Amino acid sequence: MNATEIRALIDRYIDAYNRKDIAAMLLAVHADVEFNNISNGVVNAHTAGVAELKALAEQSVSLFSERHQDLVAFDSTESSAAASIKFRAMVANDLPNGLKKGQVLDMEGRSEFEFRDGLISKINDIS
Repeated sequence: MNATEIRALIDRYIDAYNRKDIAAMLLAVHADVEFNNISNGVVNAHTAGVAELKALAEQSVSLFSERHQDLVAFDSTESSAAASIKFRAMVANDLPNGLKKGQVLDMEGRSEFEFRDGLISKINDIS
């Protein structure tokens, strides 16, 4: 994949994420996709395969009444890419981790992507 194709694929994935369109998100990922959410150096969510990523995405949609990722910096090679991300979300309901309904989260992070067969094969979301 060239840099333009990689950027377009990631833009489609993030756009679908922002619209909470899980079906469109999954069109951008490989059947064997691996996903990791890493916070403060600890993996707090991991999926292997499109079915597990779909289940996690469906679960996370209900956590936030609104959410948005902005890609603020981007770099890629033929097989990987990294994006600096600004994330803003509003908590939909009180959560067991102490977050309260209506609380706004503003975070910056990094998303790392790998590719196979023209699709995203690995995602590491790091905050």
